[in-house]
Amino acid sequence: MKKLALSNLNSLYNAINEKMKLYLPIEISGAVNFGEWSEGVNVNLNKMTIKSAKDAFFPQCEDLSNFKKDGKHIIVEQGDLVSENFVIFGVRACDVRAFHILDTVFLEGFLDTFYEARRKHGIVISLSCTKPEESCFCTNFGIDPAQPKGDVESYIVGDYIYFNPVTDKGVEFINMFGTLFAECDEKAVNDSKAKTKEIVSKLPLNNLPLNEFGGDKLDALFNRPEWQGLSESCIGCGTCTYVCPTCQCYDVRDYKTNSGIKRFRCWDSCMRKDFTMMAHGTNRPSHMQRFRQRFMHKLVYHPANHNGEYSCVGCGRCVAKCPVSMNIVKVMKTLGGNK
Repeated sequence: MKKLALSNLNSLYNAINEKMKLYLPIEISGAVNFGEWSEGVNVNLNKMTIKSAKDAFFPQCEDLSNFKKDGKHIIVEQGDLVSENFVIFGVRACDVRAFHILDTVFLEGFLDTFYEARRKHGIVISLSCTKPEESCFCTNFGIDPAQPKGDVESYIVGDYIYFNPVTDKGVEFINMFGTLFAECDEKAVNDSKAKTKEIVSKLPLNNLPLNEFGGDKLDALFNRPEWQGLSESCIGCGTCTYVCPTCQCYDVRDYKTNSGIKRFRCWDSCMRKDFTMMAHGTNRPSHMQRFRQRFMHKLVYHPANHNGEYSCVGCGRCVAKCPVSMNIVKVMKTLGGNK
């Protein structure tokens, strides 16, 4: 394990930035989100980002291809794939788990080359939680906020930040910047982990009724009458989708430019009325059906197809940001019989 004085963190940022792009939680006007580092930005490692780190591998908007006309011929040019390494620093355990969930969508079966390139070149430096928020419930899904995983785990304890390489990428990263670090033992980190676990055990959402959900619960849950009442509280704004680290729905669109046609994809939501709409209309015409789809996917459909793994990581962003407090926790408590 290595350590670095927090007062020298800027030296590490500079060193990384000389070799590759660096993304960190950056605070602008009181809001913290991941952004590209440059000298003078306000880095805030103590606050949960509003949006997840998902953008690093699955951007909100992404060019896929260009179509150009050359006489009677159509020239198709694929969009650029990421080809250089980059670092995303300060990723919490919930978002690290979310990357794995996205991997099961974009890298298994059908291979998404744009996502694959970013995963190949991205180096994830995670950050242990020391002050989990009351809206967090990651432990329900087997996530340990004190052991965040990634390529390198980092821990802020006192005046130091500690680094523990987890993967080959992580070892290479530590070796690359080894002159900045000092050797240390794990005592301070282990003490910090124990304190985090104690805090987590007292969080209000620590014990949700998960045994009522899973891949074998389709028949038991699909026609429950509670869906109607739950959906009537939802205003369909899509906030939960856009702050969620595991939502992967997207739309593909074309638009005309001066030189041809550009095809791009952008995040979409199964909560939208026109999501996947075709000439015949949509297969989920009512708001209740769309509402049910979102939560059934998180709690039933995804675990049915991915060895029991839920498509929720308990980050609490939807709990914190939903304008009407209608979120997955309320769904789980209502359908799980814990009202």
